[in-house]
Amino acid sequence: MQQQKKILIVDDDKRIQSLLKRYLCDQGFSVETVGDGEQMNQKLALSHFDLMGLDWMLPGEDGLSICRRLSTDKNSPRIIMLTANGSEAGCSCGLEAGADEYMTKPFNPPELVACIHAVLLRRPQVLSTAIPEINRPPMEFGPYQINLLERCLYKEKCKINLTDDEFAQLKVRADYTGIPLSCESLASLIDGGAHDSFNRFINLQVSRLRHLLQDDATQPCYLQTIRGHGYRLAFNGNCE
Repeated sequence: MQQQKKILIVDDDKRIQSLLKRYLCDQGFSVETVGDGEQMNQKLALSHFDLMGLDWMLPGEDGLSICRRLSTDKNSPRIIMLTANGSEAGCSCGLEAGADEYMTKPFNPPELVACIHAVLLRRPQVLSTAIPEINRPPMEFGPYQINLLERCLYKEKCKINLTDDEFAQLKVRADYTGIPLSCESLASLIDGGAHDSFNRFINLQVSRLRHLLQDDATQPCYLQTIRGHGYRLAFNGNCE
């Protein structure tokens, strides 16, 4: 029998603690909750957790500082930042601090579950493509460049930070520019197999990638939906 994954929720809102614990326990996870960084430190000293849902705004040490501190410890749990700050700058700060993913409040619990499964299912040996790609030039489409060494996106000289999943998705789509890829195909190319939870998470990520690639409605649409086939990356943003 597969061992339950242990999750620690760090949030000072008791209502959110209760809601997430009840829902995640129903989904088969072992869940504990705390309200601040000091209580979190005590929990981590006594037990190992596979993943942590970390609120940004906490009493005492804030989530961003905690994330930076834990990111230097290879044995620390993976972190999903939970934040009401949905701005691009805020999300970038969370990723740069070491978060594996982030979710903007309010969110639906099933979305968090999909995100948790996607983070826990990651296979670093598959997704960590930076070393073999060192000598490969940036992948370009429209005004964008995918920097394979830095694992990020550039628009002209402006750097856009990506999560590991966003980088993996964008890179595979660029490898197959113009070809529609279903969630199942994308999951197989990235993770070696299709998983229902990973497929749902891919759909959740599409809207963010579209936002990154299309600042306003006057710009071309580079990530396009092909009904019945999936999504494709268009080299020039044209539908044809």
